[in-house]
This record gives sequence, C-alpha cells and structure tokens, in this order.
Amino acid sequence: MKLILAIINNDDSINASAELNSAGFFVTRLSTTGGFLMVGNTTLLIGTEDQDIDKVKDILKKTCATRKHVASTRNSLGRGLKNDGLPEEVTVGGATMFVLTVDEMAKL
Repeated sequence: MKLILAIINNDDSINASAELNSAGFFVTRLSTTGGFLMVGNTTLLIGTEDQDIDKVKDILKKTCATRKHVASTRNSLGRGLKNDGLPEEVTVGGATMFVLTVDEMAKL
C-alpha cells in the first residue's frame, strides 16, 4: 500500500478531488501554503494500492494545469526596508507528488 501526498494549486483542488473520488480513490484535502510565492495550496492525501499509482498520476496530470502568475520579487531586505522589486512572471500549478510506502493501515 502507498500514501500519495500531492501538492496542487487551490484552483485545481475541487476538480482533482472529484475526479479521484469518481475513480474510487479516497482523498483527504489539507490547506497548505507554499514557500516561494506564499500563496495557498492544497495537499491531497491519497491512500492506494501499488498498482493504482499510475491511475492517480494520470488524473492529476489531467486536472492540475500550469498557469502563469506575475509576482514581485521577494528579496530578503531585512526589517523595515521597502521592497520595490520588479514583477516577475513565474509558472505555477501542476502537481508535486510524493509516494510513500505504508507499513500498516487500519480503519478504526
């Protein structure tokens, strides 16, 4: 058995969860915050059998799109200094997926 941690954009979380549920996967959604842009993400916890990892990956590829986002640069300026960084276009979205081995699972 595996536990998949999938970090996705908030905008994709409803569609991804619905598609995963429709395919028979149980999903727990957690609100998380990314470190680079400091914007909200969703982390999905998905328990699955080893042979179904590719199905989960295909659903996440289909439902988690990348997009362009304009953000000001976040230099470490210290306390009380003004950040006049120029806006920079970055690609956000998609999914970051970690697959962990589960030694034991029980529903109590």
